[in-house]
Amino acid sequence: MRHDHDGQRVSRRRLITNIGISSLGLGGLLAARSAGATAVTDLEDLFAEARTCTLTPAATKGPFYFDADQIRSDIRDNKPGVLLRLAIKVQDSATCRPLPGAVVDIWQCDASGLYSGGERESMIQHVETREITHDRPWPDMTPTDGKRYLRGAQVTDGDGVVEFTTIWPGWYPGRTVHIHAMVHLGGSRVLTTQLLFEEELNWKVLSQPPYAQHRGRDTYNTHDPYFDAGLLLTLVEDGDGYWGAIVLSVDSDRDDGSARRTT
Repeated sequence: MRHDHDGQRVSRRRLITNIGISSLGLGGLLAARSAGATAVTDLEDLFAEARTCTLTPAATKGPFYFDADQIRSDIRDNKPGVLLRLAIKVQDSATCRPLPGAVVDIWQCDASGLYSGGERESMIQHVETREITHDRPWPDMTPTDGKRYLRGAQVTDGDGVVEFTTIWPGWYPGRTVHIHAMVHLGGSRVLTTQLLFEEELNWKVLSQPPYAQHRGRDTYNTHDPYFDAGLLLTLVEDGDGYWGAIVLSVDSDRDDGSARRTT
């Protein structure tokens, strides 16, 4: 069991099981930023550029996914890095209608390229080489440590939207900068994909601390085996960080048996 920000005890599996009646609505749209910051007053300002009814491309979940049971919007856990606020809209690819009550799971590495729950494994150089050379379904990981930073899930509101507060991800050998994402509907995993970043902004962010201490980046968007322009976030600078938005269009009838949630 976990607690939401109001202290209410929340079971993620219970939310998914009772998805028809459960909702963690996130409230209003983006608020105007403080003086001197870019004003982003409406989610539609970001989603307008990201809007599409084309089925979102799938991408491997890789070796570091597990059900972290973390229903929360702020996933930073004090990890240092450039602030990134994410707005993700889930819609049906056939009708373009928003999908309320979908669970959106995200997980990512920190500024030095490590994943919580598997720090030891992600320290091994070129651990992801297996993912690149053998594109096969990965089983859910069994965590080897108790850390859960940069992992979380939210339930889409009436507009099909979730918001997360995180940091710009770092990198590790063999992969470009990315965030993993998974969409669950009614207990089924209907989309496993990744969120990507424009390379110009990657260069800008990764030149700053704490990212700059991690040297030797070897893979960029143009050489990444999973790069797809349809997975690029729409990004705008916002004060001390960035807002990123993307629309995930899913096949609501899909049931990815290779990645089914265990209950």
